[in-house]
Amino acid sequence: MSIHKINQPEHLRDVLAETLAIHGDRHLNFSSSIAPPIYQTATFGASSAEEFSYQASSPRAEKFYTRYGNPTLDQAAAVVAALEGADSAMAVSSGMAAIATAVLTFVHQGAHLIAQRNHYGGTLALVQKLLPRLGVEVTQVDQSDITAFKQALRPNTKMILVESPSNPLMSLTNLRLIAEIARSQNILTMADNTFATPINQRPLALGIDLVVHSGTKYLGGHSDLLAGVICGPGPLLDKIWDLHLILGAVLSPFEGWLMLRGLRTLPVRVRQHNQNALALAGFLEHHPAVRIVHYPGLESHPQHQLAQQQMSGFGGVLSFALKGGFDAAEKVLASLKLVPRAASLGGVETLAVHPAAMFARYQTEEESAKIEIGPDLLRISVGIENERDLIADFDQALDQIGRR
Repeated sequence: MSIHKINQPEHLRDVLAETLAIHGDRHLNFSSSIAPPIYQTATFGASSAEEFSYQASSPRAEKFYTRYGNPTLDQAAAVVAALEGADSAMAVSSGMAAIATAVLTFVHQGAHLIAQRNHYGGTLALVQKLLPRLGVEVTQVDQSDITAFKQALRPNTKMILVESPSNPLMSLTNLRLIAEIARSQNILTMADNTFATPINQRPLALGIDLVVHSGTKYLGGHSDLLAGVICGPGPLLDKIWDLHLILGAVLSPFEGWLMLRGLRTLPVRVRQHNQNALALAGFLEHHPAVRIVHYPGLESHPQHQLAQQQMSGFGGVLSFALKGGFDAAEKVLASLKLVPRAASLGGVETLAVHPAAMFARYQTEEESAKIEIGPDLLRISVGIENERDLIADFDQALDQIGRR
């Protein structure tokens, strides 16, 4: 784990994302190496008793023991903080480590948390299974219904946890309004920004208190690491850091370095993800075998106007339902030639998954149906291949079930 308070040099204060992704951490690289070094060590030496005491007790110390901090992880965290416009950032071992550690820092026995009905499966397991075991009350609401959030408020509500766009239906939460509701009641807000990335959406600028990412996805971008990042004000990150020392979900320096390498190209990759996903969504929307497409970049999306207001791009994930049900969905997956059937998202390659099968570990068929995850739904993480080739592959796969 590493936590970093971003003190950017003056010349980086007004630069844009493409520049921040490459230079946002350079002030932390104290070597002459253009590629940042990997501090592949478990522990660090101190030159004096005073320095050792400081390193052992300060959450800002960079060199003591890698569970406390590591310079490689500091650099990766600094870039994410810069892109999110955050005071501080903290790198941990996975997206779920980021979400769980942050939530458990601020909710406790007797507290109440408001969450959405649609969340990533691991987040659902956290709010539906683990938190109740710890004596935390949870209310899940329709994320598109601001009134539902207001009605769920209780005197003991400590946190509102949101995810926008949500997995896998690409539903949106009005982040600005949620932040206003929570702030008026002195309630903490946290947003999972994994699907959008800081290139397409910056929740902190909309008033959200904390932002979490699965760095495994777009931040890393190459499907070769597990990582998580938490961004927000320094005092809140200090508290999360304290709990993390106990939980110990440590990101290895090498995986931190891989994430940092991926971050260098994040703005360029996200632009291509956005372009490809919009093109594929448009193609699918007009295909006679497709019942509905879920993608906020489409004018047909019920929250397209909100997407335009709080997002600068619409992301690389979409989902669509087929008219032929479960069998049709499986046949399309089996017929794709360029697109593997695989979990995760945000890599350079396009991936497809059947959410009804993937989410079976977390919820029953009845629970899935309540949030409209039906047996005919496919989720696509659109990569950065040539859009013509992607559309051609889906076209031939859909032909296998006929044009209905």
